[in-house]
Amino acid sequence: MNARALASIVAGVAVVAWLADSALYSVSEAQEAVVVRLGKPIAVIEQPGLQVKLPLADSVIFYESRLLTFELPIEEVILGDQKRIQEQAYAGFRIVDPLRFYLSVQTMLQAQTQLTQMIGSSVRRELGQVALGALLSNDRDRISEDIRADAAEKAKAIGVQIDEIRFHRADLPLETSQAIYDRMKSERVREAKELRAQGFEWAQEIQAKADAERTVILSEAERQSRITRGEADAQANALLNAAYSRDPDFYKLYRSLQTYRQALADSGPTLVISPDADFLKSFESGPAKPPQ
Repeated sequence: MNARALASIVAGVAVVAWLADSALYSVSEAQEAVVVRLGKPIAVIEQPGLQVKLPLADSVIFYESRLLTFELPIEEVILGDQKRIQEQAYAGFRIVDPLRFYLSVQTMLQAQTQLTQMIGSSVRRELGQVALGALLSNDRDRISEDIRADAAEKAKAIGVQIDEIRFHRADLPLETSQAIYDRMKSERVREAKELRAQGFEWAQEIQAKADAERTVILSEAERQSRITRGEADAQANALLNAAYSRDPDFYKLYRSLQTYRQALADSGPTLVISPDADFLKSFESGPAKPPQ
């Protein structure tokens, strides 16, 4: 075999290999393919496996059939109660109609651009009807589902099925957060002042009630003490009368000694008195002698 024949064989093998490579392609289980012939889509391949196409004339565009996700950009939205929030949502979607997808957007980048506009419009429409409190309650899931349903209806036009839309974040703008914080602080200060005033009023009432009860208790105690003192004085007088009746001389001596004690205790170091005064009679003569 000469060199010319060998070169022809090699060239033929190369052409066959190139034709086989250009004519054969495979679709995986996670993909679907659109076959385009000279710029016109002619078939949608949904079954996985090895497929055949015309070399040079046909091109194949592959699309994922699995669930795809992407995040929307952060956007400021006005809520139904006129509060502003900065929200960021993420969406999960599938390409369910590859042919319509190709005819509408062709590429994933263009699809995400279209979906961003559709979902953003639904988000603004739905959040414009709810208050901030609803986003912080159990209604959040219902709101997300309403947004998903509205966006999913629009996405059918490009062959996409939206399975999920959730909020990645929903925050108040910095200036709004500061304003709300200042308002909450003012409200708490006002409540604190009201509670202090109420507490002072209660303290005044309790103090007045305690003073009234104290006055009554003291009055009752004074009355009871006077009664007790009177009864004691009566008993003392009765005892003294009994003692006087029993021994008048001893009683006189006892009274004289009491008088000396009071007079001498209240006087100064020197007491000037007449020697014949009755005051000194007991000192001079002592107690009377009992009869023999």
